[in-house]
Amino acid sequence: MTAMQLEFNPKAPFILVDGSSYLFRAFHAMPPLTNSKGHATGAIFGVINMIGKLLEQYQPERIAVVFDAKGKNFRHEMYEEYKAHRPPMPDELRIQIEPIHQIIKALGIPLLVIDGVEADDVMGTLAQQATEAKMDALLSTGDKDMAQLVNEHITLINTMNDTLMTPEKVLEKFHVKPEQIIDYLALMGDSSDNIPGIPKCGPKTAAKWLEEYGTIENLINHADEIKGKIGESLRDNLDQLKLSQQLTTIRIDCDLPVHLSDIKRHTPDVQALAELFAEYDLRNWQGQIAKGQLPFSKFTGRKAHSATLVSEHNGKHHSNPAQPATSENFEIAPYETILDESTFEQWLTKLKEADCFAIDTETTSLDTMIAQIVGISFAYESSGKIHAAYVPLKHDYEGAPNQLDFEQALSRLKPILESEQIQKVGQNLKYDWHVFMNHGIELKGIAYDTMLESYCLNSVATRHNMDDLALKYLNHSTIHFEDIAGKGKNQLTFNQIPVEQAAPYAAEDADITLRLHFTIWPQLKKDEGPCRIFKDIEMPLLTVLAKTERNGVLIDKQMLADQSYEIGEKLVQLEQDAHLIAGTPFNLNSSKQLQEVLFDRLNLPVLKKTPKGQPSTAEPVLAQLADEGHELPTLILEYRSLAKLKSTYTDSLPKQINEKTGRVHTSYQQAVASTGRLSSTEPNLQNIPVRNAEGRRIRQAFIAPKGYKIVAADYSQIELRIMAHLSGDANLVTAFTEGKDIHQATAAEIFGMPLESVTSEQRRSAKAVNFGLIYGMSAFGLAKQLNIPRNLAQEYINLYFSRYPSVQTYMESTQANARENGYVETLLGRRLYLPDINAKNGQLRQYAERTAINAPMQGTAADIIKRAMIDIQKWLDTSDLNLKMLMQVHDELVFEVAEKDIEAAQPEIKRIMEAALSLDVPLIVEVGQGDNWDEAH
Repeated sequence: MTAMQLEFNPKAPFILVDGSSYLFRAFHAMPPLTNSKGHATGAIFGVINMIGKLLEQYQPERIAVVFDAKGKNFRHEMYEEYKAHRPPMPDELRIQIEPIHQIIKALGIPLLVIDGVEADDVMGTLAQQATEAKMDALLSTGDKDMAQLVNEHITLINTMNDTLMTPEKVLEKFHVKPEQIIDYLALMGDSSDNIPGIPKCGPKTAAKWLEEYGTIENLINHADEIKGKIGESLRDNLDQLKLSQQLTTIRIDCDLPVHLSDIKRHTPDVQALAELFAEYDLRNWQGQIAKGQLPFSKFTGRKAHSATLVSEHNGKHHSNPAQPATSENFEIAPYETILDESTFEQWLTKLKEADCFAIDTETTSLDTMIAQIVGISFAYESSGKIHAAYVPLKHDYEGAPNQLDFEQALSRLKPILESEQIQKVGQNLKYDWHVFMNHGIELKGIAYDTMLESYCLNSVATRHNMDDLALKYLNHSTIHFEDIAGKGKNQLTFNQIPVEQAAPYAAEDADITLRLHFTIWPQLKKDEGPCRIFKDIEMPLLTVLAKTERNGVLIDKQMLADQSYEIGEKLVQLEQDAHLIAGTPFNLNSSKQLQEVLFDRLNLPVLKKTPKGQPSTAEPVLAQLADEGHELPTLILEYRSLAKLKSTYTDSLPKQINEKTGRVHTSYQQAVASTGRLSSTEPNLQNIPVRNAEGRRIRQAFIAPKGYKIVAADYSQIELRIMAHLSGDANLVTAFTEGKDIHQATAAEIFGMPLESVTSEQRRSAKAVNFGLIYGMSAFGLAKQLNIPRNLAQEYINLYFSRYPSVQTYMESTQANARENGYVETLLGRRLYLPDINAKNGQLRQYAERTAINAPMQGTAADIIKRAMIDIQKWLDTSDLNLKMLMQVHDELVFEVAEKDIEAAQPEIKRIMEAALSLDVPLIVEVGQGDNWDEAH
C-alpha cells in the first residue's frame, strides 16, 4: 500500500479531545449500528467521525485524545459516594472502547489514559500548560464542567453542533463567568456524578446568587439574606458546599507522565487503519484508503468532496454536504432545480434511458390518504456520475418562482411512472405509491426499496430510515427537515419553504437513495437467502400492503361511542371503589400517589424499585400483588386496561376515519420487527385484545357494508407446526399429520395417559409448555404462569423433552449454530443477526439464546403469511369475484366479500393460504364469516 503524507496547518491550535465525553455522546446519539459479524459499531463510528471532523477542519500537528482510566481517583477518596449511582457501562458500549483506541492510535494520534486521573483533570493540566506557554488550545468536549477552563487561550468546541465556547460565550450561555463555573456547578450539584449541591437550586438561582454575591464564600457569609424555602435549603446544606466545590473543580496541576511539549501527531499506520476499517465495516474510510487517500487528511475531507447546487431560476450557489461516498465511488454532479420546460424534457429523456432511477416526493402531509405533491426529486447514474434534481410544483409562498404547470408535469411523468419496464428505486416507496395514487397515477416498475434492502440485509444493524442508513452505509449526515422548515408550532409546511432551500434537501433525498442502493444491493445479493426474501417477498409485498391499506375498513362510529361512554362509567365506578379501599381520594393515574397509597397507607410489600429508588407500580408488580390476593392492585390493573382501550381505540378510532372514504386506513410497517412480522400504526390493529369481552366488542365495530360479509382466515397453531417441521420430531409430526388436538396430544405424552383421559387442566398445562418452550420460557416462567412449584414445572419440561427429544436437539443445535454464525435463519432464508449471542452479560446473552430458538419459527410464520398475501393479491387482480383484502393481524387475514361471492371466495382463500409453503405437517387455515370482525373470527 502506498505511503500517505500528512499535511499540517502551522496555525492550527493545540487540540485536546475528551474521548470519554465523545464515547457516551456517540453511543446515545447513533443508531444501533453493527458490522457483518454482529459487533456493535455505533460508538466506534460516532467517535472517529467526530475526531475526523477536527482533523479535516484544523489539520493539527498537536492533538491528543484523553479517556478515563479504569478504577477510582482522588475524588472517590474525598467522597465515597462520588459517581456511586452511575449504572455500569453497557456491554455493547464496553466492547467498542478497544477498537476506538486502536483506530485513534493507528491515525497517529496520541492516546492518553492515565491511571488515577480523570480525563477532565488530564485535559485541565495540559490546558494550564498551554495557557502558561501562551499557546492557543482547543478542548473538544460536550462536558459543561470544562467551561471553567475557558480563558483567552483556551476555547471549547462542541463537534456535535460546531459551536465554540469563548469567555463571552460562557457568560452568554450560563450567565456566569468562566471563573465562576466551579461555584455555579457546586451550587446546583450533579445527580449523575452524585455531587450534593443545594437542593432546589437550579441554574437560574445559581447564576442569580453568583451575579449578586460573586463567590460561594461571599454567598455563605450572606446566607441569612436569602429568603423563602430556597434560603432554608441553602442554610441547611452549607456544610457540603465546600465538598461540592472540591468535587467540581478540575485539577490543573496533576503530576502527569506526559507534558504538553511531548504531544505531537505521528504518521498514521495505513495498514492497521485498512484492517480496522474493514473489520468494523467502516466502508467509506476503507474505500478512501484503497484509493490511496488518507481519511480526514487535507485533500480527502468534506470540502474536497462537496458538490455545488445551482438553482436555475436565480443562479445562487448552495453548498451541498453530500459526499460521493459509496463503494462505487461515484462522482456527484451539481444538483439541479427544474423550473423550465426544456430542462424538464431533457430530464424525462434521461429517466426513460436510465437503467434505474431514484424517485422521492415532497408533500403536504404524512397521512398517505390525503398527502398532495409539492415537488418531486429524481436521481440517475450515467458514466460513473450521479445526477439529481428537484422539480418544484406547488411552492406557493409570497415571491415563489414560477414553476411548471402542475397537471401538465404530472401528465408528462405518468407514462414513465406507470411503466413496468422503467425501474425505480426509492426509500419507503409504499408512501410514494399512495401519494401518486392520490393524483391518479399508479406507480409501477418498483424494483428496489433501500429501506427494505437494508432490512433484509440485516434487520438489527440499524434503524432503516434514510438518515440512519446514510450514516451507516455512506458515512454521511443528511440535511434534516427541521434544518429547512424550523421546529415546533412555527414549522413550515413544504409548500411554504423557499425553493432555494427545499431543492438541495429534496435532491439529496434522491441522490442518497440511489447511492444507498448502489452500496447495499451488492452486499445483499451475495447471500441467497436474504436476497430471495427481498426479491420474492418484501418487494412484491410492498404494493400488496399499499392496496390493502388503501382499501381500509368500515367502522361503526356509534357502536364505539356507546362503548366509550360505558367504559367511562366503569372507570368512574372503579375510581370510587379504589378510593374506598384506600380510605382516601387519590389520582389513579399518578404513580407517586399510587405509591403512597399502596406502600405507605396499605403497607403492601415493595417488590421492585425504580432506578430512582422509589417503589415500582409497573404492571408486572401490580400483577404479582394481585396474584397474592391484594384487592387494590387488581382494581388498578382493570382500570388501566379499560383506560387504555378507551384512549387507544373507542375514543380514537372514530377520529381516524377518512372523510373521503368513510373508512379507517392503517399503515403497515415492513421494516420494524426484526423477525419479519408486520406491525401496523394509526391505528395499531395488532394490539386489540381478543380474549376479553371489551376487546371483542371493539372488533364488533369493524363491520361489513350492506350486501357484504367480513371473512377472517386464520392459520391454526402455525408456529407449533413450524417447530414440528424444523425439529423433525416423529411424535410431534405424527400428532399434526393425524389432525390431533396438539395440546391434548402433548398432555397425553407428558402425563402418560390415553388421549381421551386428558383433563382440561392437563391440556391447559400442556398448552403452556408447548407455547412456552418455543418462546424460550424457563421453568421459573412456566411455574409462574401455571401457579405451580418450580420443580414441578421443570418436571413438565423434562417430560416434554423425553417425549419430543428432537425438539430439544433442534433447540440446542440452533443455539450452537447461532453462537458460531451470529445469526439464525427462517426456512426461506430470512436472516436475524444476534449481536448478543456471545455477550458476557448473562441477561443479554440469555435473551439472544431465547430469540435464537423463537426467531426461525416466528420469522417463518411471517414469511408464510406474506407469501399468502402476495398470492391472494395476484388472484384478486384477475378474479371476477367482488372482494378485497382489508387487514393482516398476526396470523390472520381479513376480507370484505360480497354476499353473492362468499361461497366461491372462502375455499379459494383457504386453499391459497394453506399452499403458501410446503411443510412436513399440514398448514391448516380456519375461515369464518360474519357481519363484523368478531363474528368472523
